[in-house]
Amino acid sequence: MKDAEKMLQDKAEQDRATAGYTVVKEAEAKLPTEYGPFKIVGFRSTTSNEEFVALVKGEIDPNQATLVRIHSQCLTGDVFHSLKCDCGPQLQRAMEMVQEEGHGIIVYQHQEGRGIGIVNKIRAYALQDEGADTIEANLRLGFDIDQREYGQCAEVIKLLGARRIRLMSNNPDKLRALRDAGLQVVERVPLEIKTKEPAHKYLITKKEKMGHMLMLNGIF
Repeated sequence: MKDAEKMLQDKAEQDRATAGYTVVKEAEAKLPTEYGPFKIVGFRSTTSNEEFVALVKGEIDPNQATLVRIHSQCLTGDVFHSLKCDCGPQLQRAMEMVQEEGHGIIVYQHQEGRGIGIVNKIRAYALQDEGADTIEANLRLGFDIDQREYGQCAEVIKLLGARRIRLMSNNPDKLRALRDAGLQVVERVPLEIKTKEPAHKYLITKKEKMGHMLMLNGIF
């Protein structure tokens, strides 16, 4: 009986702690990786069918600046090691940096192709094969330049206990979204990766047309 009462009490406390949030924690487990041991935590949106995964290292202290990355899903780069972008190596480097730091969070966001989905991303690739850049391809398919939303990623970060963050990103939209969500971004940590020729136009487009904070020195 006491166990049942404790379970009800724990659930009531969790409900109070997550009131106003639109994501809920569903599961967590240990995850040994090539870069070191992490905790993997699964979240579910209550307003859509989107799910989020977070890799967490160490204890997250709200008073300490936590190294954080929001990594948008890139099947072609993360899984198939495409040379058309820098996404896969960025994710690997972020994991290395969190491991070196000893604590941090990587939120994996399931919004493939800047929010257009994998099939439309392949259609965009076909247009790029004909000479379009990534922005032109999305617009020709009838999509916005970037359809991603980061509000629920910010909720995941908060639910994991972080309030002051050092954001690993070159994307000003992510920086702005997390600040608008009430997180204190105390530092932006650049994440530039040396790439091969197929990714060069992609990176130049991000810098010149999307305002990404890229130096591009020595990575071509």
